[in-house]
Amino acid sequence: MEEAKQGFESLGLTRQFLNALDDQGIVDPTPIQLQAIPIIRAGHDLIGIAQTGTGKTAAFGLPLLQKVKYAQGEIPRALVLEPTRELVIQTTRHLQSMAKYTDLRIMELYGGRGFKEQKESLAKGVDVIVSTPGRLMEMYFKGHLILKGVKTLILDEADRLMDMGFMPKLRNILEVIPVKRQNLLFSATFGTKVEELSHEFLEFPRRVEVSPQATPAETVEQRVYELPNFKTKLLFLEQLLTDAEWYRVLVFCRTKDRAERVSRYLERKVEGGVKVIHGNKGQNTRLNAFIAFQEGELRVLVATDVTARGIDISQVSHVVNFDVPRHAEDYTHRIGRTGRAGHSGTAVTMMDPSEGFHIQRIEEVIDDSIPISPMPQGLTEQEYLPGEKKEMALEKDRQRRITDPTYKGAFHKRKPKSEKKKKRRR
Repeated sequence: MEEAKQGFESLGLTRQFLNALDDQGIVDPTPIQLQAIPIIRAGHDLIGIAQTGTGKTAAFGLPLLQKVKYAQGEIPRALVLEPTRELVIQTTRHLQSMAKYTDLRIMELYGGRGFKEQKESLAKGVDVIVSTPGRLMEMYFKGHLILKGVKTLILDEADRLMDMGFMPKLRNILEVIPVKRQNLLFSATFGTKVEELSHEFLEFPRRVEVSPQATPAETVEQRVYELPNFKTKLLFLEQLLTDAEWYRVLVFCRTKDRAERVSRYLERKVEGGVKVIHGNKGQNTRLNAFIAFQEGELRVLVATDVTARGIDISQVSHVVNFDVPRHAEDYTHRIGRTGRAGHSGTAVTMMDPSEGFHIQRIEEVIDDSIPISPMPQGLTEQEYLPGEKKEMALEKDRQRRITDPTYKGAFHKRKPKSEKKKKRRR
């Protein structure tokens, strides 16, 4: 512990923050914290590229809170933007835990929560706001929020902000906050959109990249199993969950419908509690399920990629890709939910015959091979869902057209019978 304190003390953190870290059992600064905190404390703009689960929130949160110091005035002096309400809640909790020995007022703003309640909280005074872009501008345009005091702007999960189409709202925010400010951008990847964004609002930024982009954490054991269809995947998942070591499990599905089916099946078969969250679920339902999972009251959480980013739960034992993600980068974000904060974890991916193409793409992105195992012995192949074989064939056709644009495929558009008859008459 003494050695850990020395590490954080060397970063110039004051005693109240060191004590808060001790209370949380945080023993060593992570690479992103070691590199980013001194740059932020020196007042430079920063681009931080790091995998999820590597301590990004503390990397910007600790120097930010030390800069703001204490409660002062009624209007915010720092602004943290997040792409989703779940991330807003998580980040707010992290900042509040780090600021527990200060009087700093840290507030969350997000859509779906009582507008009147948030307006009244703002009126009492706030030092740091964590918000989604939409709710922030709603509060601003209705005259309930003054942003002229913002001295620090942080864009967290910047690649996700771009993917979700927040650029117009971000430009609106940049127009109404002071030009003279410190800007920090944190992201798991640094694609073209994020690079363009950085050029718009960062001034001579320092760049910190602590791991290759889209590389899974070294603490995650990865496995892929070849399984023929949906129902066989369900049976295999049920078998995996008979192991008591699978105590906190995230299951990712490709669509809302598949997530619902998986959840309903597991609710009947698995002990410890199962919930599902996706875009069609109400906000309170999603938040309650997430909090229950975070606090260990729920064993299995089934989700679509709406929650693939930013779920910061330090001891997720296993991640299951019930479906192989169609975008290789999503694989990294999914499996990054386990093996966090120095813990080890396991990511199991279930691959049907139409999904091998996506595994190859994932291996190219992460620049590594993933061990692939055949269907486990003792597991019985189940029947196909209605239309499932055709859906797989269509997917294979689509994949082949990607690699060979001249390929028409078994399901290409056929000419009408009338045209065929005309040709025969000629």
